[in-house]
Amino acid sequence: MVFSSLVFLCAFFPVVVGIYAICPLKYKNFWLMLSSFFFYAWGEPVYVFIMIFSTVFDYINGRLLEYFDLKEMEAVSKENCRKAVLFISVFGNLAILFVFKYFDFLITSWNQATSSELGLLHLALPIGISFYTFQTMSYTIDVYKKEVKAQHNLIAFGMYVSMFPQLIAGPIVRYRLVESEMRNRTVTVEQWVHGMRRFLIGLGKKVLFANQIGALWDDISGTAGSGLSMAGAWIGAIAFTFQIYFDFSGYSDMAIGLGEMFGFHFPENFLHPYEAESITEFWRKWHITLSGWFRDYVYIPLGGNRSGIIRQIFNLFIVWFLTGFWHGASWNFVLWGLYYFVLLVLEKLFLLKETERWRRLFRHLYAKFFIIVGWTIFANEDFSQLESYLKTMFGVNGELFNSEAVYQFRTYLPLMVILALASTRIPGFLYNKGKDLLKKSGWKFILEHGEKLENGVCGAATVVILVLSLGMLISGSYNPFLYFRF
Repeated sequence: MVFSSLVFLCAFFPVVVGIYAICPLKYKNFWLMLSSFFFYAWGEPVYVFIMIFSTVFDYINGRLLEYFDLKEMEAVSKENCRKAVLFISVFGNLAILFVFKYFDFLITSWNQATSSELGLLHLALPIGISFYTFQTMSYTIDVYKKEVKAQHNLIAFGMYVSMFPQLIAGPIVRYRLVESEMRNRTVTVEQWVHGMRRFLIGLGKKVLFANQIGALWDDISGTAGSGLSMAGAWIGAIAFTFQIYFDFSGYSDMAIGLGEMFGFHFPENFLHPYEAESITEFWRKWHITLSGWFRDYVYIPLGGNRSGIIRQIFNLFIVWFLTGFWHGASWNFVLWGLYYFVLLVLEKLFLLKETERWRRLFRHLYAKFFIIVGWTIFANEDFSQLESYLKTMFGVNGELFNSEAVYQFRTYLPLMVILALASTRIPGFLYNKGKDLLKKSGWKFILEHGEKLENGVCGAATVVILVLSLGMLISGSYNPFLYFRF
């Protein structure tokens, strides 16, 4: 089950929210946990037991870390016991992730490289396993570092791990951010309305924007290598660049909105990343919770930038190799991660100093060029297809343009212009500017009823988004979910 489905919008969501609203406070966590397990089991009834195991496993590890911390024993023995528990937790979580996500991939790669015939497990990938594995790992690491206290309530911890709003696509919510809200939270009418608006905006980004431009990418990628022109390849790459942003950020918006409706404040995951003027800035604005996780739990423990430039480059290599590998069991994701490693190192050593002298337009163009090429690597899992596509993009294969590319450009140009504007702060700027002008106009009606009028306009806009999105979903239009593989 996904947010942009009729089952979720018309059945699961109303029932869960309705019962949650009338639940006594002491049962709210239990209801959210129960609902989340049902949400997950809807698509994978067997694999919900993996999540339950991870929940109990790290709940016990957290309690053991606390037990050894409080136990009267020699300091060295105490620390060794705590390190052993942490190792078991990290190893256990990574082992589960490895078996289900990477084992068959690595065995297949080994078989291809050595002409071996080692057997495969043929296990389906549990949805969202990378997200909830990182969450439970961060919990035990933070308990070990004494940055949070161990959770004694198994129901509360189970709700944290399984919480359906951010279960399958993030943002990655660390325990420390919601620890107090798990114990005590309230939801005002204003909060609920704001959360609902955020959810519907995210739904619109996914259904009305990502799905529509995604259909173009699906069409172009399906014809790669058979008459695709250079112009068509770039149109396709730009289409995927928009699709993955509005798909992923749309789901993050929906998750943040749902969290607010249940009294939680999840971290922002995107801050207009396509406005970036460098690759470094792009990764400060894209999938912020994942970048922060690798920074705090991999890069800094390895030494960060504290041990000289050579060590820093090595640390960056490890982080970006793992970042690419986290995204999927395919070598193109590793290549994608290393591609950004090279760009970030070059910026750190040379390019950032040079690009500071460029005009902003050229800095934007520089960043967009490498971001679009990066998404091309990300989107093509087959290396032969990736090679062919990149050659076409850079004029090695095929012609400059053809009638198909001209037709696609004319047909999708208005949508691409809308998407380009929607991916920036321009709509918010124009909205706030319009509000200020109306307030300064001195109209009595505006001065007396401005807030109600604004709420009415926002409410009407979100209703329109909902109706249009439902119409698209009912019609059975193109509705993929890019982050199922993670």
